[in-house]
Amino acid sequence: MTSAEEAGSGFALGPVAVPKASDVLANHLREQILGGTLAEGAALPVERELAASVGLSRGTVRDALRVLEIEGLITTRPGRAGGSFVRRPDATTLQRSLSALVSGRGIRYQSLLETRDALEPAAAGLAAMNRTDEDLARLDEAAARLKEALDDIPAFLQRNAEWHMAVVAASGNEIMQIILDSLSQAIVAATDISEFNSPKTMADTLAAHDRILTAIRKGDPAKAEAAMSKHVHGYRVLIESFAHPDELRV
Repeated sequence: MTSAEEAGSGFALGPVAVPKASDVLANHLREQILGGTLAEGAALPVERELAASVGLSRGTVRDALRVLEIEGLITTRPGRAGGSFVRRPDATTLQRSLSALVSGRGIRYQSLLETRDALEPAAAGLAAMNRTDEDLARLDEAAARLKEALDDIPAFLQRNAEWHMAVVAASGNEIMQIILDSLSQAIVAATDISEFNSPKTMADTLAAHDRILTAIRKGDPAKAEAAMSKHVHGYRVLIESFAHPDELRV
């Protein structure tokens, strides 16, 4: 065996993955949008001009723009004054993605409740530290609306979710708001059960809310967190008593 053969005897090549041209273009535009090079509302060149400037086909450009539109990084308007316009990410970008993931992947309902168990008590503690007079007014209004819905289970569930989101909003933590708001409607839909939402359950909910709000109003994060933890964990145990957790899918 020659020295060249010996040197190459242990060398092997496998398949090389070549990225699609549309993905390369989408990545390039995404970096410019997220980095601020392309400003909010800026108009991208029309497909024909963009294809000519980057040396790709119009079909490839169209595929790249479609990816960015799905990601919420551009908006497309039809007509003579239309085109593709830069859209910087906001809360709804993650909310749409998370909501689609939850509903499209058949996420176990138990996973939602475990996430709520972990996040909502922390949000209540932050609310006790960060709430403003406006936050307290919104919480009082949400509590009053909830009490008015005792004879209407779907309305009660929706207003209950709104009360919880008012607590999260008072925390001042935007990431918690995005995540819990995305999960709240799935929780509402899965708990629209008359047997579950008995008069006792609803009365217990109102009493728990009063304890949580009292702690938030007093600026006591430890008590607010403990009260919310007891409330959402008790809710989870009650839900799981109606069906095996693996049977509950979103």
